[in-house]
Amino acid sequence: MLRSIKDLQSFAIRAADGDIGRVDHFLFDDRAWVLRYVVVDTGQWLPGRRVLISPRAVAAVDVETSTLVLNLTQQKIHDSPGIDAALPVSRQKEAEFHDYYGYPYYWGYVGGAGSWAAWSHPPGAVLPPMPASSSEGASRRQEGSGPDGDPHLRSSKEVIGYTLHATDGGAGHVGDFLVDDAGWGLKHLVVSTGGWIGGRDLLLPVERVTRIDWEGSQVHVNATRDDVRGSREFDRRLIGREDTDAASPDSVQHHG
Repeated sequence: MLRSIKDLQSFAIRAADGDIGRVDHFLFDDRAWVLRYVVVDTGQWLPGRRVLISPRAVAAVDVETSTLVLNLTQQKIHDSPGIDAALPVSRQKEAEFHDYYGYPYYWGYVGGAGSWAAWSHPPGAVLPPMPASSSEGASRRQEGSGPDGDPHLRSSKEVIGYTLHATDGGAGHVGDFLVDDAGWGLKHLVVSTGGWIGGRDLLLPVERVTRIDWEGSQVHVNATRDDVRGSREFDRRLIGREDTDAASPDSVQHHG
């Protein structure tokens, strides 16, 4: 089902045996276009600490109570390795996190760096095969991109609000992302056009993004302003529907 990242950033987080806090933001991979981590503000449960949760631990999205339900216990999360949620998250810390939970690395493994198959699994699916022994962890860490972390990890809270830069100039700003909760892949940018073309919100596939400029707070796309103007209009009725509905004439309109 398609979900709004902006909506999910207001959700509570519930472990299998109780609440642990709220979503602060997400870290996503702008190369593979998948969510890598949920950054959780633990509030009074673990004062002064934020924790990372893999989206593969999300057992259910409870829209009625605005809650992400996890398949992890509070104790498991409590004992997880401490990780500075500020970017960049070091590759060593990511490796410790994945080793602790028994997750396969998403870099340099099953299908290559950034591979969807190396990371994602829908709820209830079988995980990709793990190496035979956890003692291989040290050598596997060397397969990463180095201690400075993955430069392709981006904060959703940071990027939402960035200016959208078409090939011929500004074209609004990033208002949201739509993500498919079956595999937690990002599918669409929601482009808020402001006063440029009457304040419409438009859908643009994430594949149109060519780069994200941190210093300039810009998302560059391989589309002209006219291309953006002609994109399908975003309709909130898409939220909670299958991704194939994104092209449905009942859900969106095309503007020439």
